[in-house]
Amino acid sequence: MLFAHDTECSLIAAAALVNTAGTGEGLPDVAALDEFYVAHAYTGRHEHTEAELASVRDLRPRLRRLWDADVHEVVTIVNGLLREHDALPQLITHDDEPYHFHAVPRNAPLAIRMAVEAAMAVADLIRSGELNRLRICAHPDCDNVVVDLSRNRSRRFCEAGCGNRAAVTAYRARKAAARH
Repeated sequence: MLFAHDTECSLIAAAALVNTAGTGEGLPDVAALDEFYVAHAYTGRHEHTEAELASVRDLRPRLRRLWDADVHEVVTIVNGLLREHDALPQLITHDDEPYHFHAVPRNAPLAIRMAVEAAMAVADLIRSGELNRLRICAHPDCDNVVVDLSRNRSRRFCEAGCGNRAAVTAYRARKAAARH
């Protein structure tokens, strides 16, 4: 583990959330948001409503900017998210989890908790000089975001199978070149 557990979980969840806005709606309904909530081990308030789904969807473009912007703009976005939601980091423990940061109450709306958790995680990347771990998928036909948490900073592809597609394409190109 390169970063604190909660930082890594928040980065992975933020990337997954951003990627739900890609080709085809990745959060088409409240049930999909429920699945996302469980898959990324969110805790606390979850309303299971269309309004909550809309607020989570509305967060995606703002989080996407964290991958596209230079460090100065990322700092502005992070500070804005923290300020806007009155973030006050505190160490807490719950659900048999070790101590970790929460910066808004557990009963805050889900979209606010997602925004602040992502901002806190990106703040850790900035403080440690590791913002370059936020990347865009290297596959030419993909615009998904990637969080590279590998030790050697080698992750290039998103979770949508782009790495496999790139490997198959390279394999076929080598086979075709060998035949000529």
